[in-house]
Formats: sequence, structure tokens, C-alpha cells
Amino acid sequence: MIKRYEIGALILRLFLGFTFFIHGLDKFQGGISNTVGFFDSLGLPGFLAYVVVVIELIGGIALILGIGTRVVSILIALLMVGAIIKVKLAKGFLGGYELDVALLAISIYLAIANRSLFALDNIIFKSNQD
Repeated sequence: MIKRYEIGALILRLFLGFTFFIHGLDKFQGGISNTVGFFDSLGLPGFLAYVVVVIELIGGIALILGIGTRVVSILIALLMVGAIIKVKLAKGFLGGYELDVALLAISIYLAIANRSLFALDNIIFKSNQD
């Protein structure tokens, strides 16, 4: 029987995956050199832009499919902490980092949640836990 928390985890996983896939795709299509320049302007090494785009694109797809959900969620949580501290914190909560905190909370939930419906993780890592 499907439990309500499993439906909630599925919705959160799909939302987070789609959100990060689209953000990664936008950075890539907008010209990765622009993202590299933005990272440089923040005092961050430009190569980190490639790391972020890969995490967002591949991680987003992985979340949608439900592959490596915990690992990807932890990586996204780290991205959100970095974005909040380095870019958004000075802008304040409203109009600044409120969305980032919500995405951080979702990623932390998925990292600690037992499982999610229709996730390939459930097939790969079969478990008798409910």
C-alpha cells in the first residue's frame, strides 16, 4: 500500500530534480563562459562553474529517475549553502535567499528520507523496510 509520505517524497524529488535540471540547462545554454565569469567575479575559481552545471544537469536527471537520491541531495544541499553564503545572504531573506532555503530543506529531507515512490534506487537497493 502506498503511504502518504512516499507520495510527498516523490513530489519533492521530482520538483527538486526538474528545478535543478532546468537551472543547469539554462547555465549551459546561456554560455558556460558567462557562468565562469560570474564565479570569477565572486572570487570563486571559474572551474567550479563546470562542477555546478554538471551537478545541476546530471543530478537533476538522477533525481527525476530516482538514482542516487541521497548523494545527489547532499550535493545539492552543499550547492545551496554555497549560494546562500556567497551570493544571496547580503540580499536578505525576502527577495534574496528564501527560495534557496526551501530548496535546501527539500534536499535535506530527501537525503534523510527512507525512500521515494517510483525511484530506481528502490530497484537497485532492494530493502524490506517500510
